[in-house]
Amino acid sequence: MATDVEYSEHIPVLRDAFIDAIFSDPDGCYVDCTFGRGGHSRQLLARLSEKGRLLAFDRDPDAVAAGEELAQQDARFAIEHADFARLGEVLDARGWCQVTGIGFDLGVSSPQVDQAQRGFSFRQDGPLDMRMDTTQGQPLSRRLEHVSERELIDILRRFGDERYAQRIARAILKAMHDGALTTTSDLENACFHAVPKQARYGSTHPATRTFQALRIWVNDEMQQIDDGISAAVDHLQPGGRLAVISFHSGEDRRIRDLIEARVHACTCPPQMPVCVCGKKPTMRWLQKKPVRPDEGEVAANPRSRSSMLRVAQRLTDAEAVKLAGYAGGVH
Repeated sequence: MATDVEYSEHIPVLRDAFIDAIFSDPDGCYVDCTFGRGGHSRQLLARLSEKGRLLAFDRDPDAVAAGEELAQQDARFAIEHADFARLGEVLDARGWCQVTGIGFDLGVSSPQVDQAQRGFSFRQDGPLDMRMDTTQGQPLSRRLEHVSERELIDILRRFGDERYAQRIARAILKAMHDGALTTTSDLENACFHAVPKQARYGSTHPATRTFQALRIWVNDEMQQIDDGISAAVDHLQPGGRLAVISFHSGEDRRIRDLIEARVHACTCPPQMPVCVCGKKPTMRWLQKKPVRPDEGEVAANPRSRSSMLRVAQRLTDAEAVKLAGYAGGVH
């Protein structure tokens, strides 16, 4: 999926590393939680046997339509029009309680960005929408009508790490009040003129972080990550693998912390000499330090430059007991 730079050709980010991370059994059951246009799914299907199965999720109607075409061509594949926060619910309904590998490729896809009417891009004039699922929820224009300056500043800081959050928030709300904020170009213009002149012409456009933060807010992406990752861990079979690609530090920290809580399950205070909570680890890191694209991939696909891949594996019961024994002694 894409970052803040728009490219018309859809090239799966960290494709081989991602597939290698979750694939272990050609006869297994796999889940692609972010189908997009199917770049990762098609690569995974190429490795599966006739017994293998792949289920994909996407909340974008256009992505689902592309997935349904693939499902007609390959009986091993199916797609759900659902956000991955519903992963556990859907897998339970299908009886998929022991999944071999589950992958997430977070963010917004290139096809979404390339459609001006979706409102994701500040390089094309479009409506203030930014919904990944255009059949649900409120577009950005409606959300902004009910946000306070303090709330908007917090959104820009938390989801965009925006240095000039206060100046940009004030500029956005003033433009709304003046009736001058109706399109993505208006939003870009407000961001551009809100930052100091010396910050307007750097390597990153002044609107980049704001568009990212507002997209995350509109689509409730952080809660989606919380729910999706938790459900994924619970539905992996022993030895099953979880792979997650993220594109900015906020997402990556969230993913790291969610998995780390399953790797180090003990919740006893550090001063306790012996673990008394009894919580056992359920995961281990296969790749705790994020895998990043090499120079060749970045040159071929510049939008991959900020991507980070983390990989973890579900423990067997015996492994969990053994690791709990090590962790349950002296802290």
